[in-house]
Amino acid sequence: MTIDKVFEALSSPPRRQILADLSRADMTAGQVVETLADSMSAPSVSKHLSILENAGLVRRERRGQNVHYGLKRDALANTLLEFLSAFEPAAKPDGADSALERIRRNMLSGRGL
Repeated sequence: MTIDKVFEALSSPPRRQILADLSRADMTAGQVVETLADSMSAPSVSKHLSILENAGLVRRERRGQNVHYGLKRDALANTLLEFLSAFEPAAKPDGADSALERIRRNMLSGRGL
């Protein structure tokens, strides 16, 4: 997984919607298609899922006849934190948490930014 692949995957509104949906719960491929049925076809959703999987942001697991997708929360958080760390030191001199450290805790706990 590279930062470039992750940001390319995040550049698409439908893919960000898929990630938001998966952040709430794992979903079957059919459920993901249902959530986007008004705006795109099943093959388009499949392509978006493939891009997210290739970027390392979602995991795919076959269970019986269904394919389940889930958010790889750590992968997304770690990539974004790696990017952000170039702009802010991780620790402040006074021992207080940096904004980056607060973001890290929130993302890894599932609360988001």
